[in-house]
Order: sequence, then C-alpha cells, then structure tokens
Amino acid sequence: MSDNYCMTPILSLKQNEREYFRILTEFAFRNPFEKKSLVLAYRLAEGEFPAGEQLRSQVFGKISQKIAQVTDHGRYNWKDFSGEDRNLVRNALLHDSYDRCYSQFDDLILKQITKEQSGPTVPFAGETLRMLRQRGFSEEDSRRYFSFFYQLRRARYFINDGLIGQSKSMETLRSHLWRSLFTSFPTLYEKVLWNRMEDFSTFLVGETGTGKGTAAAAIGRSGFIPFEEKDNCFAESFTSNFIEINLSQFPESLIESELFGHRKGAFTGAVENHRGIFARCSPHGSIFLDEIGDVSIPIQIKLLKVLEERSFSAVGGHDKLHFNGRIVTATNKSLKDLNQERTFREDFYYRLCSNVIRVPTLRQQLYEDSSSLEALLTHTIQSIAGQPVPELLETVLVTLEQEVGPDYHWPGNVRELEQAVRSILLTMHYRPGAGDAAHLTEALYHAIEQDKLSARELVSSYCTILYEKYGTFEKVARITKLDPRTVKKHCSASPSNKNLESDRAG
Repeated sequence: MSDNYCMTPILSLKQNEREYFRILTEFAFRNPFEKKSLVLAYRLAEGEFPAGEQLRSQVFGKISQKIAQVTDHGRYNWKDFSGEDRNLVRNALLHDSYDRCYSQFDDLILKQITKEQSGPTVPFAGETLRMLRQRGFSEEDSRRYFSFFYQLRRARYFINDGLIGQSKSMETLRSHLWRSLFTSFPTLYEKVLWNRMEDFSTFLVGETGTGKGTAAAAIGRSGFIPFEEKDNCFAESFTSNFIEINLSQFPESLIESELFGHRKGAFTGAVENHRGIFARCSPHGSIFLDEIGDVSIPIQIKLLKVLEERSFSAVGGHDKLHFNGRIVTATNKSLKDLNQERTFREDFYYRLCSNVIRVPTLRQQLYEDSSSLEALLTHTIQSIAGQPVPELLETVLVTLEQEVGPDYHWPGNVRELEQAVRSILLTMHYRPGAGDAAHLTEALYHAIEQDKLSARELVSSYCTILYEKYGTFEKVARITKLDPRTVKKHCSASPSNKNLESDRAG
C-alpha cells in the first residue's frame, strides 16, 4: 500500500496487547547472543517452554496471532495507529515479515556458498516486498528492510554456525561480533547507521591459530548489501566482497603495492599496472588485514589516511582513489606489547582500538567447557569429509585421549586441532611435531609445572620457541629486547632442545 492510502480511523492497542508488543520490540532489537534474548523469547511464547526451532515456531505463531487480531487480518497497517502504538505495531509487523522469509534467506545463503553463485535472483523477493508495502511501508523502506533481513540471516549464519563452541568466552565473542555489525544501539543502526558502518573498523586480537580469520570473515560477509528490485537480486555477492591479506607474508618492498596497487614503471619490475586490494574491494565489501602489528611506520601512515580520509593513491600514481569498504585488522600480539614495542604509531593504534575483540584460545575454551572439544572435532571432520562421520569422531577422540591427554594445552589452538584430525586420518596418530613451536611450548609448560627450570633456562626456552615461530634471530631480538648474538646463544643452550633430543632418541 502506498503512503497516500485512504484515511482510516486511528486505532489503539489494548493494554495487554501494548505490553506484549513492548516485549516484542525489545526482543526484535536485542543481540541474539545475549542471554536476555532467550528470556524475552520465552515471555513471547506465553507460558510455553520449548527449545530451539520449536521455540522459534511457538514465538512466530503467537506474534502472527496477535498481529492478526490488532490489524483485523491485515485490513489495517501500522500507520492506522497513533502514538506509541504506531511504533509498536510497526516493529511487530517488521519482525513478523522477517520471520516469514528467514528460512528462504537461509536457503539462498547456502545456495550461494555451495554453488558459489555470484548474484542469484531472489524468487521470494516480490512476495515479501508486496507484503511490506501492504503493511504500510514505502517502496524505498520495503527494499531497505528486505536487505536488512538478508544481513541479519547472514550474520546469524556466519557468527553462529562458523564459530563453534558454547564456552563463555565464545558466547562473548559472538556477542561482540554481532555488535560490531549492528552496534549496541540497533534502533539507531536501523534508522541512520545501516549505510555508514564503513567508518567503524574492528581490531581482532588473539594468539596464532585461534580463528581470527573466521571471525573477520563473519564480519566481512555480513555487511549491508542493498537489494536491486529492477534486477531482482542483491547489488553484490557476499562470497566475493570480502578480501583478506596476511601482511607478514610480503616483504616490506611489496606490501604497499599489494595494498594500494602500482602504476607501470613505478619501480623496477613494475612492467604493467597493478590494482591493489583497496582498489579491488567492492563498495559494500570489507578488507581483512591480518598481522597488522608487523607493518612498518610508513605503511601505518598510509593506512591511517585511508581510515580517516577514505582515499589513497597507487604507487607511482597521482590520482586519488576512493575506498568505500570496511576494514578489519588482526594481530597475534597483545595490545600491551604493541604499546611497549613502540613500533605502532599512537594515532594509528587509537584509530583501530575503538572496537577491540579478543578471540579466545582453545585452551581457554576447553577450560570453560570441555564439551567444546567434541563440538570442534565434529565440525572439523564434517568440513573435511563433507558430512558427519560419527565413527571417525570416536576414533579421533580416543586417539587424542591416548596420545596427548586431557590436559594438553593446544599451543597451536584451533589450527593445530584441525591438523591433528588430518594426522589421525593419515597415520592413526597425533604427536605434536618434534622441533616445531607447538612441541617446544608444550615441553616448556610441563617443565614449568614440574618446577624444573632456572631463570636462564626459561629465557632460553622462550627464545627457542620464538625462533621456531619466526625463523630469524633478529625478530626474536626485537621481541625479547635482547642482542641477536645473545638470542643465538640462548637458542643453542635451550633446555627445550635438550628435551627434544631426548625425545628423538626415545
């Protein structure tokens, strides 16, 4: 129905209806990964206490029943109400419209992921848009809310299904990722911020292998993408508008070119023009800069300019190029270390630190909830095999119990767990590799627990672990604030190396 509909009597809700829709409004805009959301869902179910999909079905049925009553089965829309009631009915109609198409959106998302379709048509769009307009929303608002529904479903999929485990720290991580997309003021997001989130960068902090890339992808693939009604599809595909780059993999001389591109002849070897990732990022896309703590001061200055002015130039070029996307960064260093090393510019640091999200280690997850191990293994096996394999899960669990035990610290985090599954598949064994950082870290943990290390041996072991991780004495020296020659001596004298040799002999 258009905005210029025929005048109808102004309606009002009964007190019990008004109270119900107040609860619904709070529920509709609540972070779904907060416990209060579940409490509100039970209140909306009115005495019913089912779980999971049953609860959703119960709530949806109750809401639809209430809406049918107050709108006389669709004869009235939200503009027929006044005051607070108008806003309450509006929110209820939006939530009901979302509930009616969420499963179709889920199918669309899976279709794009499995078939990697760049921009499939949306067969249910016309029906949903007509329903929104009949309920009092303008054509422009109907398209915007339809796009918002799509964003909500992608966020639920990538945050809930992509990040496995029910520990307290994982629940906190999911909640923080949701807020990084929709803010802590969702009504404000819904009204004015939905197309301005590129100014909100996110900084992920966590050990190597914890899954920072998965968390970044959850943000990057869940941004707002407008619906193009004339083409019956969304303006972009979430399968291609997220770009990631590990900055530690490139030598200093090439990082600037990879980020911003270069013009032909800009430097020796630049035989043709090259578009960097900022130029390749789509208007509604995101860029993930991993290991941001390793970049040099000059690169930090250029990145700061992109963050503040949204513009950049290719190496050897003078044209100002505009960047519309969102930036997500990550480091395996602690914020304290970044400050103490003084290799991170303060203005750059403060531009990133407004939204810092810590990704928990695997050992923290298992300490809080031991069942997370089985959940992670189930997910990993399904990713490898393409389907659940219960008998393989049992084999992996038994093998890990026998060979690393329940107190293993998993220094390589989720990434190490994935490799453990592959190792068991190939060899029927998993023993942390001799000579790598994971093995040395585990040996250090045991030595500390058994009170067997002197201060000198502790430093030597730490230097050795860092050397195995980074591969150069100079890098270890920068981290430990020791002379590179001293680092080399510590690595040669490390008790971890002695333990390693005895392990090999055994």
